[in-house]
Amino acid sequence: MNAPPLSPPGPRWLYLHGFASGPASTKGVWLDAHWAKQGIHLERLNLRVPSMERLGLSAMLDTVRDALGPPQDNARAVLIGSSLGGLVAARSAERDARVGALVLLAPAFHFVEQLQRRMGAEAWAHWERTGFLETDDHAEKRRTRVHHGIVEEAQAMDARLGVWPDVRVPTLIVHGRRDDTCDVRYSREWAQGKRHVRLVEVDDGHELTASLETIAREADAFLTPWRGGEPTRQVFTAG
Repeated sequence: MNAPPLSPPGPRWLYLHGFASGPASTKGVWLDAHWAKQGIHLERLNLRVPSMERLGLSAMLDTVRDALGPPQDNARAVLIGSSLGGLVAARSAERDARVGALVLLAPAFHFVEQLQRRMGAEAWAHWERTGFLETDDHAEKRRTRVHHGIVEEAQAMDARLGVWPDVRVPTLIVHGRRDDTCDVRYSREWAQGKRHVRLVEVDDGHELTASLETIAREADAFLTPWRGGEPTRQVFTAG
């Protein structure tokens, strides 16, 4: 008697933290514990690459690609990205067909524009002139500095690919209406008219720490097809 065929493995779930954060971020740890109760392993990637001082978008995208494994494995993945990690998740889905669904938490769309607005003209000019930005490192609880190269790389990527990631897979966005870091209007604009995107607005700020239960509830419902096996990748065309 022939043995029954093996069931395909379920998709990998990857968590992408935000700028100046790390794998042990509050949301990442909380969601890890939440999904562990359902038998789902959430891999919390380290996007402080190649280092905190020399952060690079391409290095972050390469980290996601490497986590997915060799292309011939044809592994599927669900990406959960917070802030800058949300932008990296969207860019990853744009270029890698193995990404089947996204959950974006206050995604940093228009990253350079929002960062420039938040810093102000004087601080922005100082960063360009000196090459380094002094900022808080939320993961290591200290002051650190970040090279201006991440801005130059983001600008080049926007010029080459367009400022809006071209994502065609089911996407859930949870964004706070009181977010003063990543303005919710960019999520509204990106989601408008996309039948594969669900935008949930909450009465919260950028960290979304008061909305963890809402995030879990919405994500559980949205990701139901990915919680029990290996679904066919849904791709939505423009129009």
